[in-house]
Amino acid sequence: MLTGPERKPLSGQAPRHLVVLVHGYGANGEDLISLADELGEYLPDTHFVAPNAPMPLEYSFGGFQWFPIREITEEAMMAGVKQAAPVLNEYIDHLLLQHHLTIDRVALVGFSQGTMLSLYTALRRPKPVAGIVGFSGVLMGSRELKEEIQSKPPVCLIHGTADQVVPFHFMAEAEKALKDAGVEVESHTRPGLAHGIDLEGLKIAKDFLRKRLA
Repeated sequence: MLTGPERKPLSGQAPRHLVVLVHGYGANGEDLISLADELGEYLPDTHFVAPNAPMPLEYSFGGFQWFPIREITEEAMMAGVKQAAPVLNEYIDHLLLQHHLTIDRVALVGFSQGTMLSLYTALRRPKPVAGIVGFSGVLMGSRELKEEIQSKPPVCLIHGTADQVVPFHFMAEAEKALKDAGVEVESHTRPGLAHGIDLEGLKIAKDFLRKRLA
């Protein structure tokens, strides 16, 4: 079972919602759990979790990966996402039992590789999560999405125009494929932002999550 840092609800009560923060390649749960300090103020009844991916990254102190990136090809990336999706699904199911919640009270927030995994996994669950926020990611399996999609949670995409790791054009491609599959999606451009999360992007995520976790 995945492990990583957590933040209990600021209200001090049992959680009414869960936010799963899914980190990027070579990072770890600590890299994203700080977002809970910002988001928790607006979501006081929400429990935040930031699991470490299951595979340690070689030659990286404390870094993890959801799947290896040995070659940047669509086939290799798809194989990696398909391998990692059951791990994230099992973790989400564990959280639901642990906190006595239903899937419609769970939101996913991914960054980079974490966005790839969050989108792929959630859209193929039998019932929809409350929403997905995807920073600087790619929609994997877009050509098969119409046939494979099982649920249609609302999606919020945020991407910097100066991203040299995951180029900016991937956001428009994801938006089109999601809309073609009947998913409600909003996309937000962050001018001049490289591969990261800025304050404006975080505000956009806050507003989206407050609406979806009301």
